[in-house]
Amino acid sequence: MAKKRKKKLSSPEGISHIHASANNTIVTLTNTGGDAITWSSSGSIGYKGSKKSTPYAAGIAAETAAKVAIDLGLKKVIVKVNGTGSGKDTAIRSLHAAGLEISEIHDVTPIPHNGCRPPKKPR
Repeated sequence: MAKKRKKKLSSPEGISHIHASANNTIVTLTNTGGDAITWSSSGSIGYKGSKKSTPYAAGIAAETAAKVAIDLGLKKVIVKVNGTGSGKDTAIRSLHAAGLEISEIHDVTPIPHNGCRPPKKPR
């Protein structure tokens, strides 16, 4: 079976979604419409267990995703960071080091405005 050939992007701009949880960091690069170009995570690189949550693993994940996207023609990204994990800063730095121009950085972590009602206290 023939390999699927990836097409070049129509626009050199895109969005980088970084989801940094306590256990893993997932980096997804999309076009401006939100269609995924490529993704990578600390777990997909080969790290297991507690090593997935390290900043180093997040940086490697961001770097591998960025290299694939650059080969497809991506040059400039808006970074949207979600979560409280330790790898989000390193992932942003790795995107820049890989050759992507970062135009904006947004923190889109959901913050509750008082949230759910807590359970009643035991007597």
